[in-house]
Amino acid sequence: MSSTHVAILGAIAGFTIYLGLPLGRVRGLSARTRGILSMLAAGILLFIFWDVLTASHDILEGSLAQAKAGDGWDTFVAQFVMAAVGFAVGAFGLAWLERTVMRLRPRAPMAGGSAGAAVIGGAVPRTADLAADARRASLTMGMLIAGAIGLHNFSEGLAIGVSARAGEIGLATTLIVGFAIHNATEGFGIVGPLNGVIPSWKWIGLAGLIGGGPTFVGTLVGYQVSSPALEICFYTLAAGAILYVVGQLWTTAQRKLSTDLILAALVAGYLIGLSSDLIITYGGG
Repeated sequence: MSSTHVAILGAIAGFTIYLGLPLGRVRGLSARTRGILSMLAAGILLFIFWDVLTASHDILEGSLAQAKAGDGWDTFVAQFVMAAVGFAVGAFGLAWLERTVMRLRPRAPMAGGSAGAAVIGGAVPRTADLAADARRASLTMGMLIAGAIGLHNFSEGLAIGVSARAGEIGLATTLIVGFAIHNATEGFGIVGPLNGVIPSWKWIGLAGLIGGGPTFVGTLVGYQVSSPALEICFYTLAAGAILYVVGQLWTTAQRKLSTDLILAALVAGYLIGLSSDLIITYGGG
């Protein structure tokens, strides 16, 4: 399989994320329905969290077995440190990024003067300002979810590229089909938590690029390079980021749904993620 064919198939696998993203443009859904959609998305993310941590643990266990057999401990220690740092950076880095983004644009003053003067003067924010802040917070969270999914999808792309380079065309094709279906559900996972905000087509285009593009890039990288250390890095970064996002989604959903409904939606979302992944496993991936 040539590098051009690999690139085309990697793009197909990655950009099927756009199949689920247009759901964010659907209007008229109640707050309760959107809360359920948000927790379905969180359930899908929980499956991805388990999936990436399992993959990183498998690599670490293999490295540990080699060290125990006498191959030296340097590789295992380095990979363990990378896993720990990656997980922490993924979680705290995303939290820092959200706070930074939300501080980039100060709220406009009520009438004249600077935003700082309005704060010093004790001006009460207008309803329009508060609504704009809420919209920005929802769109920011959706984009952060896209980023977390993108880290995960880069690792999926690595698997496609490595299989294609090894000449395992059947496996690579199965991975592409499975990941394509899986990524379609991830598109829904990005827009589910938008809390009634209708994103622009430009926003959807960017979210798809951030969430699905790494599958394409990972496919190209995996076709050229095979690196367990690189895989661990992206697996743990994705896991840490997803942990933060799920926590945020849970906190928001508690204000709209009962605990039982939250848990039911989480389970359903997890099963959606699991079902799409089983397609890959069935094909030998």
